[in-house]
Amino acid sequence: MPKPVHPADLIGLDREQLTEALGDLGEKPLRVKQLWHWLYHQGETDFAKMTTLAKALRARLAERFCVGRPELAREQTSADGTRKWLLRFQDGNEAETVYIPDNDEEGGAVCLSVQVGCTLTCRFCHTGTQLLVRNLTAAEIVGQFLAARDSYGEWPTPTDSVRKLSNVVLMGMGEPLFNYDEVAQALRILMDPEGLGLSRRRITLSTSGVVPMIERLGRELGVNLAVSLHAVTDEVRDHLMPINKKYPIAQLMAALRAYPGASNARRITIEYLLLRGVNDSLADAKALAGLVKGIPVKFNLIPFNPWPGAPFLPPAAKSVQAFSDYLFRQGYSAPIRQPRGQDILAACGQLRSESQREKMSRAKARRAQGLADESHPPQAALP
Repeated sequence: MPKPVHPADLIGLDREQLTEALGDLGEKPLRVKQLWHWLYHQGETDFAKMTTLAKALRARLAERFCVGRPELAREQTSADGTRKWLLRFQDGNEAETVYIPDNDEEGGAVCLSVQVGCTLTCRFCHTGTQLLVRNLTAAEIVGQFLAARDSYGEWPTPTDSVRKLSNVVLMGMGEPLFNYDEVAQALRILMDPEGLGLSRRRITLSTSGVVPMIERLGRELGVNLAVSLHAVTDEVRDHLMPINKKYPIAQLMAALRAYPGASNARRITIEYLLLRGVNDSLADAKALAGLVKGIPVKFNLIPFNPWPGAPFLPPAAKSVQAFSDYLFRQGYSAPIRQPRGQDILAACGQLRSESQREKMSRAKARRAQGLADESHPPQAALP
């Protein structure tokens, strides 16, 4: 039986592509602005309700196109207000998206995924235990933010002062700089002032350290940069993050020093995950301060969030506090991130979905090993 043919999705098209799509219908470019307003300011998905467009055009659009959203497979809300969505795309693959409210402000951040699974195999990250299936498209990346807006009913686009979903962080599943073109197109759509209107200062991209792409990111998009460092020596970082073998710490620090737009007013965030007995000593804190000397940075200290089968333990609270205190004394901002959404596995490093490829992989492993029940996987040994 042939697969159903899906209409082309207008979400994810940039203005030039949208102009071309309307041109194929014989429409003038001025219609692009009207349609863009409906897609990204009003959040409308029904062409029939786009009343500033002629009825005939609305009918033709409905015949040829759709205004897509990922399918909501599951929604969970944590006791602390964090909300997580498992979103399913047209091919059946899934990714997770999280909204994290800010306790100190009215708004909060939507954490977007950029891949199904992850290219990397960082040992501390739950997402890294999932096979990489594919990159997400610009439509699927933007669609996550639109789905979050739908969930909170935040349409039409509010002003900055009253936005609940006020920030975007690319810190979900996947490495953004390994999917640069689609990520860049998605971010330009998010930042377009006539639509979603997010300021580049309210968007943060987190990378594990894809050195050759860092300068291009700053030059072309100018969003905030966050770097997952997590170690102060190549030996430890090689063990935690295999990407370090390709782009070691010295190369990464050089790329940060050259990042366009970095200044004391726009500091680079160094994300540092604290693992008990691995990288949480006072000696590590001293080495970290020396490593970033001369770079405009701030720190985000993250006590490890455990997940089933994780090979690490959370650090002792006194070690975390001592680490933070030392960096503060050196003149750096080094707050300790309070875990959010742990009861729904929505905290940093806990995101994971079961894609079709992952399900098949696990089924194959069960058959090979004769395991009847995957609900109690063996616990990984502690290092």
